[in-house]
Amino acid sequence: MNAIEALVGEFARLPGIGRKTAQRLTYHLLRGSRDDARRLARAVDRVAAEVRVCGACANLSDMDPCEVCRSPRRDPALLCVVEEASDIPAIENSGNFGGLYHVLGGRLSPLDGVGPEDLNIRALFRRLGDSVREVIIATNASVEGEATATYLQRLLSSAADVRVTRLARGLPVGGDLEYADGVTIAEAFAGRRDM
Repeated sequence: MNAIEALVGEFARLPGIGRKTAQRLTYHLLRGSRDDARRLARAVDRVAAEVRVCGACANLSDMDPCEVCRSPRRDPALLCVVEEASDIPAIENSGNFGGLYHVLGGRLSPLDGVGPEDLNIRALFRRLGDSVREVIIATNASVEGEATATYLQRLLSSAADVRVTRLARGLPVGGDLEYADGVTIAEAFAGRRDM
């Protein structure tokens, strides 16, 4: 396989990138300067070498604990539970949440073989202590996200003395947090409800 086909193949492995888009990206890099291609390669190498999972919340960062967990301005009494680390920037960009996060690392999906033991749920319960007064469940508005939210609500209600809320339906059903705009996320936070 030649170098061009190898790069097309690697781009095509990325989520949401089909073969035609992978070819466009490859040829875009080839038309640009070699410095642009090298800068991209260095950025990918750096991410692979330096980014790790935060030991506190499971966010992705080049620091442990991550920037959010180490910030003294964050309210440790509010804990927002998200499916993936990629959901955090969308919430942060809304500017309406000043608490901490907990990343589940997925969502319940029995058809895909993902059960509660595959998610970062035990670590969530370890984080619940005297300081956490509210857990905001911010899973996606999909069938799997709703099942995950309901499962967590039942566990948290029976095991912890904490308020459990869910983001309001300002988010489109079937949409992902990482693609929602700041206003939509802000309204979802403002309209959150007890579970």
